[in-house]
Amino acid sequence: MTIAAILKDKGRDLFSVTPETPVGQVIAVLAERRIGAVPVIAGDGVQGIFSERDVIRLLAHGAVALDAPVGGAMTAPAVTVSPHESVIGALALMTRRRIRHLPVVEDGRVIGLVSIGDLVKYRIDRIEADAAAMRDYIQQA
Repeated sequence: MTIAAILKDKGRDLFSVTPETPVGQVIAVLAERRIGAVPVIAGDGVQGIFSERDVIRLLAHGAVALDAPVGGAMTAPAVTVSPHESVIGALALMTRRRIRHLPVVEDGRVIGLVSIGDLVKYRIDRIEADAAAMRDYIQQA
């Protein structure tokens, strides 16, 4: 099971921002789309990621932080994953680095974003499918 399989199921729709996008605008997008993070992209390359955790960190700076460019507030460099990475490998990376979102990069371009929720859902679905297949096999025997 690879990250490519996750993207196949969930789709490759990706919302991103540039480093110049104001923080307040990015926060509005996170809330409107009900997402936890957005990659910050310049050209085809991912420069960083801006997440709910970054929003919390900015609260200490007050309202003035909302007008600043997200490039100064993002987490950089972004930890990324290849579409060929295994789901287990990606989960291990997320656990080790204590992150919840991974931009998926292929040939230097961001082609998607997976969350820990996406990976856990995929694993649970596979475990349930394997259990159902095992039950069917046992019932036929």
